[in-house]
Amino acid sequence: MTENSYSAFQGFKKIAQGGLPTVSAAVRAAEKADPQQTLLVFDDTTGAVVDLDPRGLAEQMPVPRGRGRPKLGVIAREVTLLQRHWDWLAAQPGGASQALRRLVDAARRADGGISAARQAREAAYRFMAGIAGDLPGFEEASRALFADNRAAFHRHAAAWPADIRAHAEAVAWGD
Repeated sequence: MTENSYSAFQGFKKIAQGGLPTVSAAVRAAEKADPQQTLLVFDDTTGAVVDLDPRGLAEQMPVPRGRGRPKLGVIAREVTLLQRHWDWLAAQPGGASQALRRLVDAARRADGGISAARQAREAAYRFMAGIAGDLPGFEEASRALFADNRAAFHRHAAAWPADIRAHAEAVAWGD
């Protein structure tokens, strides 16, 4: 799944996937065609249900600019450390911010994709809980998902609608 990708489902059928403008347009068209049908939109990165603004994307309020240097991708946030940590960071070449960036980058490289795989499984679970929580085999499929057992997941989710099973697998394992 790519960053900033969304998926819309009408019941158990996927009707759109892509950027928010594309998915929003598909949802509005589906609502006009059948206002009684259940429509859900999911963030493919987090698996969370997304509430679309019924006024449309063009009319949404602009997001106020926050602190930091957004054009450079810098975001200011608070970090709480003990004094000895601040002392060590202050003694590093380039200062505390640069030292923290180096430490985070080194930790990400050493991670070997473990955190990304865990986040993908958590996103798949949120998606599954939001749309497939009442389907047969949900609990067993969830256990298989967190055990990273794709064969068992596929076996327990075999009775699910194809779009739901395929999307959960794509979010979890990057298909």
